[in-house]
Amino acid sequence: MTTRHAPSVDTVVRTVLKDVLALSDKRVAAFDDATPLFGSLPELDSMAVAGVLTELEDRLGILIEDDEVDGEMLETFGALRRFAEHKVKG
Repeated sequence: MTTRHAPSVDTVVRTVLKDVLALSDKRVAAFDDATPLFGSLPELDSMAVAGVLTELEDRLGILIEDDEVDGEMLETFGALRRFAEHKVKG
């Protein structure tokens, strides 16, 4: 019997950014913790933020409250990944 492991939070965050923002695999693969997101990626505008957060909720099985959403969590790829990891762990 084969055991399927869920994708890592890092993989899910990268996939959500790629899917919602229509970014290339190569571009998303190059993201590191210091890669700036909101305010630096033209694709990530205020409307796209809602899509990214909704997809993270759906794919990770988490709930993101409105008061948790701020500029800091969207400032860099690392900040967004750490936020999602924290939500997954509870």
